[in-house]
Amino acid sequence: MNGQLTTRDRILDAAEELFAHQGFDATSLREITSAAGVNLAAVNYHFQSKEALLKAVVGRRLTPLNERRLSLLDEIERTGQLTLETIFEALIVPVLELHAHAPNFVPIMGRVYTAPGALVELVIREHMKPVSERFVPVLQRALPHLSPIELMWRIQFTIGAVSHVMAGSPLIRAISGGICEPSDTATVRRQLMPYVLAGFSAPAPKEHS
Repeated sequence: MNGQLTTRDRILDAAEELFAHQGFDATSLREITSAAGVNLAAVNYHFQSKEALLKAVVGRRLTPLNERRLSLLDEIERTGQLTLETIFEALIVPVLELHAHAPNFVPIMGRVYTAPGALVELVIREHMKPVSERFVPVLQRALPHLSPIELMWRIQFTIGAVSHVMAGSPLIRAISGGICEPSDTATVRRQLMPYVLAGFSAPAPKEHS
């Protein structure tokens, strides 16, 4: 299959797989060139640096992913079907679907949230800012009983749950005795959505004096 890919795509695929399994800092350009079957000059020609390569790896996945998220949100707003469930369908389901055709990238996103490096965090933040700017106000309108701080905490808890699954941790299989399979996206979607919706719909906690 590699013979059908451009040199640039082979480098991106190799980097994506290595970043997913080893992390950005632990992956060397030598390992990437070896996995891609190219020399260092090819990497320098297409990407100039390891940092630029990381940005390209993230950009080729997150740009279309976030475009789909925003398009879905625009559609449900246009059709008047804006509910808490449809908001989260637009936000989360595209991420789960990504696993089907980019299984090596989803663990990278999981790594970002569970063990971020400064550069990776910066790159992801650049891509996530437009999504946050659109989805947070919509969630605030859908959940008027939550204060801004309560809403943000629940967003963080949801990110944690989704990231744990996306990272594909063997711990999921170990703790569940093998009955939970994080790569089974249909089951993950069926189990995750009610959990998220219940968490966000819960009454706001009472203040203690």
